[in-house]
Amino acid sequence: MNQIKESFVLVAVQALALLLLTTVPLLAQQAATSPVIQQTVPDNPLHPSGPVQPIPYSHKVHLALGLTCPLCHTNPEPGKLMTYPATSTCMTCHAATVDKNKAAAQKLDPFAKSQQPIPWVRVYTVLPGVNWAHRTHLQAGMQCEMCHGQVAQMEVMSEATSVVTMYSCLTCHVQNNAKSTCNTCHLWP
Repeated sequence: MNQIKESFVLVAVQALALLLLTTVPLLAQQAATSPVIQQTVPDNPLHPSGPVQPIPYSHKVHLALGLTCPLCHTNPEPGKLMTYPATSTCMTCHAATVDKNKAAAQKLDPFAKSQQPIPWVRVYTVLPGVNWAHRTHLQAGMQCEMCHGQVAQMEVMSEATSVVTMYSCLTCHVQNNAKSTCNTCHLWP
C-alpha cells in the first residue's frame, strides 16, 4: 500500500512540475507585457529597510511566477486589513516543488507540520485614531501598487511609500475627488 501511495505522490509531483514548467514562462511573459500601475503615493523619504520576517520572502520572485496580490492577501470582514496567506497556501507549491535544502523551505516546514500560521511582521501600520479600510479603497478602484509602490520589484517588503501619512491621504483624496473632511478618516468623540 505504501508503494502505491509513493507512486501516486511521485506522479502528482511530476504533473505539478510539468504544469509549472509550461505555465510559469507564459505567466512571466504576461506579467512582462502587463501595464505598469502608477504609484500615486510618494516614496517614503526615510527609505526604511523592511522588518526581519520569520521566513525570508521575496515578492519579486513570487509575483514573477504569476502570483497575484489577492491570491495570498484576502480582505475578510469588516474589510479593514488585508490578511497574510495561510501556511497551507504556501505549501500548495512548496510541499512539492521547492528544494527542501533551502533555508526558507526548512523554516516553512515546521509551521506547516504544526498547522500554525506564519507570524509575519506587519510592514505598514494604520496610525491610532485613523478610521481606514482596505475594502473602501479597493471598491473605489485602487490597486495595491498605487499605495504600496512597485511591490513586484521588491526583494524585501518595506515601508517604501508614505501611504500612512496624512499628507498622502489628503493629496490622493483631493486628486481623486474623494471626501476629504476630517471625519472621513478620523472618528469624532
